[in-house]
Amino acid sequence: MRLGRAARAPQAAAQDARFEIDGTAKSALEVSRNRLVLAGALFAVAFLVIAARATDVMVVSGSGAEKSSGEATSLAFDPERADIRDRNGDLLATSLSTASLYADPAIVRDPADVARRLARTLSDVNEAEILAKLQSDKRFVWLHRNLTPRQQYAVNRLGVPGLSFQREWRRVYPHGALAAHVVGFTGIDNHGLAGIERQFDEALAGHLEPLDLTIDIRVQHVVRDELLSAMRSFKAIGGTGVVLDAQNGELIAMVSLPDFDPNRPGEAPADARFNRATLGIYEMGSTFKIFTTAAALDSGTATLRSGYDATHPIHIGRFTIEDYHAKRRWLTVPEIFMYSSNIGAAKMALDLGVTSHRAFLDSLGFMQPAPLELPEIGTPMAPRPWREVNTMTIAFGHGLAVAPIQVVSATAAMVNGGILNPPTVIRRAGVDGQHGTRVISPQTSAEMRKLMRLVVEQGTGKSADVHGYLVGGKTGTAEKNGVGGYKHKALLSSFIGAFPITDPRYIVLVMLDEPKGTKESAGYATGGWVAAPAVSRIVQRIGPMLGVAPVDGDSPDVKKQLFVSTDPKAPRLASY
Repeated sequence: MRLGRAARAPQAAAQDARFEIDGTAKSALEVSRNRLVLAGALFAVAFLVIAARATDVMVVSGSGAEKSSGEATSLAFDPERADIRDRNGDLLATSLSTASLYADPAIVRDPADVARRLARTLSDVNEAEILAKLQSDKRFVWLHRNLTPRQQYAVNRLGVPGLSFQREWRRVYPHGALAAHVVGFTGIDNHGLAGIERQFDEALAGHLEPLDLTIDIRVQHVVRDELLSAMRSFKAIGGTGVVLDAQNGELIAMVSLPDFDPNRPGEAPADARFNRATLGIYEMGSTFKIFTTAAALDSGTATLRSGYDATHPIHIGRFTIEDYHAKRRWLTVPEIFMYSSNIGAAKMALDLGVTSHRAFLDSLGFMQPAPLELPEIGTPMAPRPWREVNTMTIAFGHGLAVAPIQVVSATAAMVNGGILNPPTVIRRAGVDGQHGTRVISPQTSAEMRKLMRLVVEQGTGKSADVHGYLVGGKTGTAEKNGVGGYKHKALLSSFIGAFPITDPRYIVLVMLDEPKGTKESAGYATGGWVAAPAVSRIVQRIGPMLGVAPVDGDSPDVKKQLFVSTDPKAPRLASY
């Protein structure tokens, strides 16, 4: 028994040793685990401290920069704005992610040296302004917004403590000035300040669905190109060009010159940012004879066989109404329209009556701002009170000032069958046909198409003709109103046309501000000489682009559809 116990003693000792070793290992493992947990906790605390500091710097909160600057400055990403596209999906405005440079002046050791180095690195910053910011007692200052990648790399290479970058969104306009007055622009903080950008600021901010416009950037280019050419040829100080879908009121193109680059709106003078097509208010001259004639025909106070005495000028008070190229005889309604007789138009409006004339113009929207989705909309200027003399002068386009877009929209109603559609720059699915208000009968509209074609075939608008597209239209020349009265040598010269006049698809307006006569125009600067040729060139270029099929003007059916008699022996009205 003793020997057995003796034999087992070494085994027990070995087993106890193993238990002692296992206990030591477990103890070591426990200590290691506790150290790891402690280290992890310390790392977590450190991370939270760093995050808190980063948040303090990024948001500029608390009593530091916020209180020293007097306002909280958030460095969170500006929300991306939705793209703006033309009717074919071509990009008009988009947002790009960029880096903006800021500084914590408290960390910048040598402000003067840093300002000097930044001015050498970034050519578009002012050294004195940078120095002033770096010497301020604020904890956050912007130094340069929206750097290019090359600029960001160059600043990074300086290795200056206290300089940092923030990612922001920058609004970019790929077509530059081409659609500036329609699209508009945003400010440095990505808020819309003009045009569609301003009108739909909330809808565009933070959304990814693009906003589609009715504008066709191809047509926009053609209109701008031809308008710019006409301005240069006749040394005009400005101009506007518009193309409108006659059937539904969609704006296909709208140009105002001079214009500006929305990528750098701050560099543009106020005149360049002014939208002459919608914000400008003008007396539109003889283009208003379209509406005077349509009102008379639709009311029945005149027919295409009526006539008025245009032998002598009209004297009323201190005003004298006379014709530019006087025929000095009785004129039929078609002749009054074709020769653009002021005397005939005034007498036609008198037969219509002051109340009826004003009510008709009101029905066309000329007494209130245009219902267009842009913030830059002018308010018409109408006479108060509206007397008989006002009816006579407004009949040929003097005394009532409206926006060009209103004349385009109203003209569409005169030729499309009589429906006034509100103009729009927003592409809406399912809006392909007319959805407006009837203002004249289909018969009156058909008669107006005949008269407008007559102007181009035989009247003052011959230069607007385009083979195969049968342009119809009306010239307009108005003296600008200034201090002390009208300025005889400062003209607004325009032509408004529709094509093809047999079934109008598009309305085209060109207006030049203060054009000067040239040798080629025989010294004239009227609408027929300066604006009508520009409309002709625009129609030639955009007709095929828009898929408008040519019309055979010599076909018997077309001739019959557009025939109107100008027989001066027609029945006469015993008018004023």
